[in-house]
Order: sequence, then structure tokens, then C-alpha cells
Amino acid sequence: MVRIDTVNGALSGIPRAEAELVELLATFAGKWLLEVELLPVEGHADQLLLTFRVGADRPWVLFDSHLDTVAVDHMTIDPFGGEVTDGKLLGRGACDTKGTGAAMLWALRRYAQSTDPPNNIALLFSVDEEVSMAGIQSFVNNDLPRLGWSPVLVIVGEPTEHIPVVAHNGCVRWEIAMHGKAAHSSTPWEGRSAISDMVRALSLVQFEYIDKLDAEHDLTGRAVASVNLIAGGSAPNIIPERCVCEVDRRVVPGEDHDAVLPQVSELLDSLKAGDDGFSYTQTLKVAHPPLLPESSTAVLPLVKQALIDNGVRKPAVGAPFATHAGYLAQAGLPTLVLGPGSPYPAHTKDEWVSVDEIELGVKVYESLMCAGLPV
Repeated sequence: MVRIDTVNGALSGIPRAEAELVELLATFAGKWLLEVELLPVEGHADQLLLTFRVGADRPWVLFDSHLDTVAVDHMTIDPFGGEVTDGKLLGRGACDTKGTGAAMLWALRRYAQSTDPPNNIALLFSVDEEVSMAGIQSFVNNDLPRLGWSPVLVIVGEPTEHIPVVAHNGCVRWEIAMHGKAAHSSTPWEGRSAISDMVRALSLVQFEYIDKLDAEHDLTGRAVASVNLIAGGSAPNIIPERCVCEVDRRVVPGEDHDAVLPQVSELLDSLKAGDDGFSYTQTLKVAHPPLLPESSTAVLPLVKQALIDNGVRKPAVGAPFATHAGYLAQAGLPTLVLGPGSPYPAHTKDEWVSVDEIELGVKVYESLMCAGLPV
């Protein structure tokens, strides 16, 4: 899996970036007599849904692991080498999150070969997690309603060191654009600098919005926001008519992520009120929902028991980042995040995952497949 390049297409410019890996995994699954279904996602590669059914009256467990990765620029190892050194599998995506996907797939293979398996199992290999999460949104909106079954437990695979993550923050990401008027730099009064207006706007947003965020959650920390991209101007002797920045806002469970842009608009409108020439627009890029701890209350005890059965005793925690779990829980599914590997090597220049962690992941996931679930 690591040896196949699945850098997200929005980052690499390669369309349907995960398609080759989807084809490979579908081939394996077909040989193992698992049901294989390709799920179309508009503008992206198909997602892969593998199922193993034992009976219409038995509960379903859904596992999810995304196939796309971040970019490989400045890596110090072969990003697609897939080499094993000192007990570590090296390469882009090894940790985030092909490790969880491989462990889930191997656990499902073993489970399908077991005697008297108790539950129906589905494994979703999803696309486009690293940029817009279009894949999981498509699954929730288009596929889940027509499948004819609803999982009583959902495990989202991310590297958590086998620690159950029961809450995480959401993410709102948007663009602020300032609209000025171009002019020659020798006669600046004939134009209006979009960069100068952006300086005023960002100063206000920083001091009156970002610095005053005070929402907190016991498990996920405090609300934060940051301006992380900015671009403007066309030449050193032209007054810039446009300047654009992108803002990232982390929303804690319990906050209303729909209120973020209106709150910033209110501040920017205060500048516009005193200056008719001040012009801006805001464009929403993504709005990923947070994961609330209540989403997994009913299933957390059996997840902890599966971990204990494999020698893992760790308390449930929260996380500051966003995952697919927010969308699945928002759809009313009992959902938490759990997987082998440490999150710290993810996205790094020498990404890796411990082979021992993956092997333990197989055992933990198989235990969850065998868990006594409510019908």
C-alpha cells in the first residue's frame, strides 16, 4: 500500500489519485471472497466498500480508513519505498493512515475465515481525507441511506497508539479576499491597495477575534484560529487590486461552527462602515464538524474491553484535530477514533509506523469484529 503513490490529487495535480490502490485492494478482497463495491465520489477516485455478512439479523460494525496522503516534498526517505528497518515500516502514509487500513483489512480476512463469526462487518477505504473530506461526506449523504443497514459501532482508523479518541475539534477553513483598485505605483492615490486593506483587516481579526477566543472543552483543549496563507499583488510597481488570505479555525465540541464566518464578517463590516471604498468577500473552503464524546458513550465499554483483552489499558481521550468521525457521528452513528501507531511521525519527512503496532492493531480490530454487540 505504501509503495503506491496516493498523494491527494489536490496536492499532486493527479486526478483520481487513489484509484490504483483501490484496484489493488479490491483484487485482494475478491480473492478472499469478500463482497466488493465501488462507491463513486464526484471529482475523485471511487471509494472501496468491503463487506462480510453473516446474517440479516446480526449487527453491523463499520471500519473506515482513508487512502490519500499528504505531499512528499522534502522527505528524507523514499516516500514510496515501503522499506522495513529496525521494526519500522517507512514511507508516506505508513502512519497516516495506511497502517490502520492494512490492519483492518488483515483483521477482516482473519475474521472471515473464523468459525461462527457473530457480526456483519464493513470496511470503507475512503478518499480525499487530507484536503476536503469529500469521500466521507459522499458516503454519509449518498451511500449510507441506500445500503439497507446501519452500523451499531463505527471505528475510524487513525494513529492513536490504540488510545480511544472519543472527542475532537472541528475545523472551519475559509478565504478572505480584499478588493482594491490597480494603479501605477508612482500615482498610488489613483488606486487602492488591497494589501493595505488586508493589513487593517487582519490586525482587527487578530486582536478582536483570534486573541479573544475563549471556548474550551475538557478533552480537546481550547478554540484557536490562525492565518496561514496570504498572497497579493502582481508587480512591484503596481498598486495591488487583490489580496487573499486563508484562515483556519478549530471549533471545540459544543461550539456552533456555522457562526464563525458571520462573527468575522461583523468585524470586517465595522471597517466598511467607516470607509465606503473598503471591499471584501469571504469564501468557505471546509467546515468539518467536531466529534462529541456522547457519540460513543454506549459503545466505549466494549471497545475498552477489546483493548484489555489484548493487553491495552488506556483511558479515552480527546484530540485537537478533525477526522471523518465528526461526519459519521453527525449522521447518528456511534463513532470513535482508534488505531495503531503514534500520531507524531505522521506527515513528517521520515514517516514511519511500528510493525509491532500494526500487528497489535490486527488483533484489536479483530476483537472488535467479534464483540458482543446489541442487535
